[in-house]
Amino acid sequence: MIRHTVVFCLKYLTGSVAEQTFLNAALELVRIPGVEHFECLRQISKKNAFTFGLSMEFADVQAYAGYCEHPEHTKFVQEHWLPGVSEFLEIDYTPME
Repeated sequence: MIRHTVVFCLKYLTGSVAEQTFLNAALELVRIPGVEHFECLRQISKKNAFTFGLSMEFADVQAYAGYCEHPEHTKFVQEHWLPGVSEFLEIDYTPME
């Protein structure tokens, strides 16, 4: 199992149409085959400056690779992520045995 997580800040004003458009597009990632336990999250800790997070799981490396290469994912990255995200941190986990 792989848990793919990313925390990020958007370039858009809080509550703006642009922010909501981005988040709505992110929610569509759940439709990509192989995505399990998808969550779109609002970050609330004062310990860092990130404002949102995405978390999802994949059964294995092949499912994760399929997601990364899927046309809907690459479209999201080009149309929403690259123009809309000001900074991010991506972390991918596997359970410790």
